[in-house]
Amino acid sequence: MTLMDGLSGLGHWLITGAPAFLFVLTVVVFFHELGHFLVARWAGVTVEVFSVGFGREIVGFNDRHGTRWRLSMIPLGGYVKFLGDENAASVPDADAIAAMPDDVRRNSLAGKAVGWRSAIVAAGPIANFILAIVVFTLLFAAYGRQYTAPRVDSVVAGSAAEAAGFKAGDMILSIDGTAVKAFTDVQAIVTLAADTPLSIVVDRGGVETALTATPRRQEMTDPFGNKSRVGVLGISRSVSAEDVVTERYSLPEALVEGVHQTWRVVDRSMVFLFRLVSGRESADQLGGPVRIAKTSGDVAEIGFAALVNMMAVISVSIGILNLLPVPMLDGGHLVYYAIEAVRGRPLSERTQEVGFKIGFALLMMLIIFVTGNDILRLVS
Repeated sequence: MTLMDGLSGLGHWLITGAPAFLFVLTVVVFFHELGHFLVARWAGVTVEVFSVGFGREIVGFNDRHGTRWRLSMIPLGGYVKFLGDENAASVPDADAIAAMPDDVRRNSLAGKAVGWRSAIVAAGPIANFILAIVVFTLLFAAYGRQYTAPRVDSVVAGSAAEAAGFKAGDMILSIDGTAVKAFTDVQAIVTLAADTPLSIVVDRGGVETALTATPRRQEMTDPFGNKSRVGVLGISRSVSAEDVVTERYSLPEALVEGVHQTWRVVDRSMVFLFRLVSGRESADQLGGPVRIAKTSGDVAEIGFAALVNMMAVISVSIGILNLLPVPMLDGGHLVYYAIEAVRGRPLSERTQEVGFKIGFALLMMLIIFVTGNDILRLVS
């Protein structure tokens, strides 16, 4: 493939994936900001702006409480601006707050007790997790869940599975103490365990057998053409009809499964982050807006249900990202509030300002890095 072919492919993916990407991101961002907004209203904080997107306003209106609801030109996020905020990141405007009469200051974010401020900030990520639970619940209630049992059909010669003693017909019961009931459960654990020994229990002819396998890092290509270096055992799933299971759920059962599925996404995301920080995963596996746009277009071609399922996964990811203890993100604000609660007074304005600047620089570097990853991945 030439560079021009790659650039042409990049343009194609951006065009075809843009509508799906904008749909997914707009819904996820709206619910995140709605979490902040609802708890702020509950706390009596004046909300000046509720924006989906950044930059110049495209269309908007004022509600009866004086909040300006707006759709903005740059659809890569959103924000809620409270009374007393200097900018969209809820950095306090110390001069403006100091000039406010006491009765007005009480309605600003900075004028509320640290507990209320923490609740308002945490409500955004929590709303992302709730959205994921609701989406998964509705999908499970509507479609059920079809999966393949974790039975080994064949073992690749010379693979990690062969070295560990796997045999065709083995039914995998658990990995490192975690029960598995679908082959995809096995894949989810193994892909994030390259070069890490795993304790695996299998049912072999009615007898439980303990094995230890170390997945080997290997470049794999998913059905959409995305390449990544992940852990691989070297086994294939059973293709027998008796190993294909379809489960149907009542609404309460679907809710329980929706909570479990949300937790699975959180757990796998945290495992990846831990391995990334500890140097056991490469940063080139990170993706950004371009990759999400491409994948959104690919998934949308499968069907609306698949796109909504992806939206739930992204919602969880946005929730986790915003809880990272980085100034400018919700997690950074929560760290400041925790310090204030312990000290009995907030950090100095100068300290907070330096922290916000560092956080902004880190976020910009991350965005540039992941976007570069995305473009190189698509044009290579």
